[in-house]
Amino acid sequence: MALAVGTKAPDFSLKSKQAAGLVDVKLGDNLGKKNTVLLFVPAAFTGVCTAEFCDLTAGLGQYDALNAAVIGISVDNVFSQEAWAQKEKIGITLASDLNKTVTKAYDVLFPMLAGIGDTSARAAFVIDKQGVIQYSEQTPTPKDLPNFEAIKATLAKLQ
Repeated sequence: MALAVGTKAPDFSLKSKQAAGLVDVKLGDNLGKKNTVLLFVPAAFTGVCTAEFCDLTAGLGQYDALNAAVIGISVDNVFSQEAWAQKEKIGITLASDLNKTVTKAYDVLFPMLAGIGDTSARAAFVIDKQGVIQYSEQTPTPKDLPNFEAIKATLAKLQ
């Protein structure tokens, strides 16, 4: 069960492959400055995950206008994430949780996805500038998308 609204969000530092090379993505970097939308997805290069992150990329300006940073997290390695982002023109920050530490900390581990192993479940969190979870959703199945209208409504209240 995903961490509940009102819970202090676990801080993390994950690797991301960007133009500048390998960089650290940290929740703590946004605290006091921006709200954060964390989106956990099961796997790069899959249909639903690709559609979700391509749609988000197309509407990224909406999140900027709501003073929110969007971070996509999967258990894929940084090089797979980079290839996926380049192929699909994904513009949100992707962070690798290869060891599943953040996935477990947010309690969104999906055991044995399609018999291939443990992954992140599809889940969404809105974390305010103070580091408190204001929205929490784990979808019923990996094929279901989070409620992005509810996510944006939560962010609008935090303005």
